[in-house]
Amino acid sequence: MAHHEEHQSGIGRIVSEIEETAIALILGLMTIITFINVVLRYGFNTGIIWGLEMTTFLFAWLVLFGMSYAVKVTAHLGVDAVINLFSEGPRKVLALLAGAVCVIYALLILKGAWDYWAPFAALDATSGRWFPTGFENSRDQAWYEVIDTPIPEWLRFIEPIMNQGEAYEKLPRFIPYAMLPFGAALLLLRFVQAFVKVAQGRQKTLIVSHEAEDAVEDVKHMNAGN
Repeated sequence: MAHHEEHQSGIGRIVSEIEETAIALILGLMTIITFINVVLRYGFNTGIIWGLEMTTFLFAWLVLFGMSYAVKVTAHLGVDAVINLFSEGPRKVLALLAGAVCVIYALLILKGAWDYWAPFAALDATSGRWFPTGFENSRDQAWYEVIDTPIPEWLRFIEPIMNQGEAYEKLPRFIPYAMLPFGAALLLLRFVQAFVKVAQGRQKTLIVSHEAEDAVEDVKHMNAGN
């Protein structure tokens, strides 16, 4: 698609690099951990105790990174049968309306993600039922740990900061859970970018269109080459 090759701002390039690099690293780590666990289990009747939990966290991170990246490359699926009944003008208005709804949705997700994560990081959750109206005191839950994954020794410096000097036996929850507000913020950023592109006429829709037809055409080309 043409918009994949557009010149990006410095911040846009940095965000794209973060997303693409993180997705690649997460996929690699999931593969390595799972492979090692399979070898240990079937070859030596043992295994990495924290392997399943870490893979679960990595998969959740992959989903959260992926949902924002899919907005960027317009890879989210959608139904455009009704929208295509309209001319270009009304179609753009509907696309902008959909974009506005997506931005509001991302804001709600970001608020919920922050409010869930903040207590684990000894921070305050936001006040307000739907949209943040400020901050309110929330119970400090920075001492909460994950179930199986041990804390790396190089992270011990956070114990006096987050756990009043007490030692963590396992990885504190605020570290893997930090992806919740970060991923929601990335999603919001991508929806805002998509909305602006639609408003400027550089993008026509927020979804991938005619994916079935494109797949049929690809198969036709492959068969024609045989």
